[in-house]
Amino acid sequence: MDDRPSSHAVGVSLCDSAPLLWRVEDLRTVRSQGLVGALLGSLPRTPRQNVRLGRPLLLLEEEETLLRERQAAAAGYQQDGRGAELRLQVQQHKEDQQRSYEEQSVLALEDRKSALLRAMTSSHTESGAGAQGGALRGRLEALDRSFTFPCSALAVQLSTARAGLSYCPEARVVLRADRPIRGRDELNCDAARYQVFRDLRGRGFYLTSAGKFGGDFLVYPGDPLRFHAHFIAVCVSENESVGLLDLLSVARLGSNVKKTVLLCSPGPDGRVLYTSLQWSGMV
Repeated sequence: MDDRPSSHAVGVSLCDSAPLLWRVEDLRTVRSQGLVGALLGSLPRTPRQNVRLGRPLLLLEEEETLLRERQAAAAGYQQDGRGAELRLQVQQHKEDQQRSYEEQSVLALEDRKSALLRAMTSSHTESGAGAQGGALRGRLEALDRSFTFPCSALAVQLSTARAGLSYCPEARVVLRADRPIRGRDELNCDAARYQVFRDLRGRGFYLTSAGKFGGDFLVYPGDPLRFHAHFIAVCVSENESVGLLDLLSVARLGSNVKKTVLLCSPGPDGRVLYTSLQWSGMV
């Protein structure tokens, strides 16, 4: 596991304030940094199923914030190389497109010749007038000189392969839309959640959303593909009063799903205080 800033710049697309990743290399980069996210899309030519999903990858707000912090920290030594790397990628893409166009032009010409030959040798042509056969032969001879393959007839490419480069200007405006303006209380809540997320991630844990378990994060000791979550993290401030029934309900829920509830209280000095809750039965 490598939590250091990556030399690869991850392209985050904001769609209605939801941070999405489209490129395979971006998914690999964030995964190598311990950021999990959630796949939303359907696989090509495969019916959409809840257990087999594809791109895009939806990031938690805390994952996006941590990713931006790491990329900003690495911007000092990446700034000069990113432009050259991007220009090289664009040049390689254009060369690949030109090579694909030339290959498909040859295949289209051979296909057109085969169609004319089949028409000339068909029983209908043999029994018809000689003028029709002569016209087909003339078209076949002139095919090498006059055949053109339009670029619009190229094989369809998935838009997810080049999401950042292929969108029209109007779509890019939507993808780069700013987040909704939040109130001060909500901003403080988001800051507390992010402080907890960053601290747990710094300790080597993997985190995903825990909305269905009544918490803020599910905490895994390793990659979620290999481990079950051990903790349900609930973010509360140090001076926040929590009702006894709320504590009992979340502790009972954690016991039912075989997980330990963590009450996470961020402090002003950047440290986070953790309190574990375990259900031991009715007294």
